[in-house]
Amino acid sequence: MSDELIDLTPENIGREHLCCIIRTRTAHPGVETKRRWLARRLPEGHVFRKLDVKGCAFIEYAPLETAWVPVEGGNYYYIYCLWVQGDLKEHGYGRRLMESCLADARACGKSGVCMLGAAKQKAWLSDRSFAVKYGFRTVDTTADGYELLALSFDGTVPRFAPNAKRQAIESRELTIYYDDQCPYIPQRIEKLREYCQANGISAGFRHVETLEQAKALPCVFNNWAAFYDGKFVTVNQLDGTAVAKLLKE
Repeated sequence: MSDELIDLTPENIGREHLCCIIRTRTAHPGVETKRRWLARRLPEGHVFRKLDVKGCAFIEYAPLETAWVPVEGGNYYYIYCLWVQGDLKEHGYGRRLMESCLADARACGKSGVCMLGAAKQKAWLSDRSFAVKYGFRTVDTTADGYELLALSFDGTVPRFAPNAKRQAIESRELTIYYDDQCPYIPQRIEKLREYCQANGISAGFRHVETLEQAKALPCVFNNWAAFYDGKFVTVNQLDGTAVAKLLKE
């Protein structure tokens, strides 16, 4: 097993796997969608760093100014995802990946690093308790328990954009905002469309396709946000079972 960390670049992105879903023979639509999205982000300073093995151990972050999230603040990095899975757990790779990001931020003269968290851990967000061990603290919150966690190097802190705290939209139908940052999303959206159609559920699917759209979203967002009855529900990716439960509440 190699212990080397490698960054995706314009030169290697076409041949390197993207960790979450690994296929050797047939391309996965979600992975290829993510690959195209990522290729457009790399020139903006976006970083995808992974352990050089056939497995899932990576960190993904970007300058806050070009991160597709409704967070305000200058000169920060925003961590989208830090994930170590399966047999790669318990080997210190999460620590190495986080420390590499923090070292990168300091070397680039950043004011700090931030990420989305929640008082009650969400399945599709990086581990809040792990970030706290490195000195991340809550610098902003929403009324329903989402947190902006930040490790500041110079005393400045980012904030949720005012629009992110609205957490309400006019439409009362199930509404999903999503982008292409996560390779699980395309198939999730396809199956959710099929479920809603088969069960007569009115639903709207809003593809976030630009940085400006992401910055203007009416809720916290990492790559997915669900609304129902005009109210923000979760950043967790939903399946049919979760939707059925939501509609009964």
